Amino acid sequence: MLNAVTCIKKLKDIQLNQCKRLRIISGTLKGKKLFSLPGGNIRPTSDRIKESIFNILPSLDPETVVLDLFAGTGSLSLEALSRGAAYAVLIDNAKASINVIHRNLIACRFMDRSKVIVWDIVMNLDCLMRSPRKFNLIFMDPPYGKNMIRPTLSNLIQNHIMAKNARIIIEHSQQEPLQNLQAQITVSDERRYGKTLVSFLRYML
Repeated sequence: MLNAVTCIKKLKDIQLNQCKRLRIISGTLKGKKLFSLPGGNIRPTSDRIKESIFNILPSLDPETVVLDLFAGTGSLSLEALSRGAAYAVLIDNAKASINVIHRNLIACRFMDRSKVIVWDIVMNLDCLMRSPRKFNLIFMDPPYGKNMIRPTLSNLIQNHIMAKNARIIIEHSQQEPLQNLQAQITVSDERRYGKTLVSFLRYML
């Protein structure tokens, strides 16, 4: 039997986990709480950083098609859909992340406006070769310190899946500055949030 002190501690832990839950910040599902993974298995984009990203981006519209790479919980795509994006494709290769993404899409009733793919993004993006859509908003949140940014950008270019002037938003560490990028890609803005950098890129055909 649990004693009173243990019960109080467990209650506080539950309350803390609830406080840390992600949410949708704006749009049709403003305030909607999202599922995440316990125990720090992934590093979800904080609400503060997410809000800053969408404040910098222009307003989304029904022409916006989102590609969410290393999607994690799907939080960024869900925010975009809530704000008016037409469609989102979410890709990750971690089973736990895929399960959470499905739960969030079902909870938000965005299943008909999204597709989830299990894939090794760094290997290639051949899973999108037959995509009927060109993506004009791409989110990338790869694991820090794994040198995944440049190969992922190369795969995006090689598969010809980005629309002209597509925006690419990359969340990365200060130890991985974006230098010597491919000629088709330019950095238009960069913001620092603690130890995290968020870079805003444009794809120039």
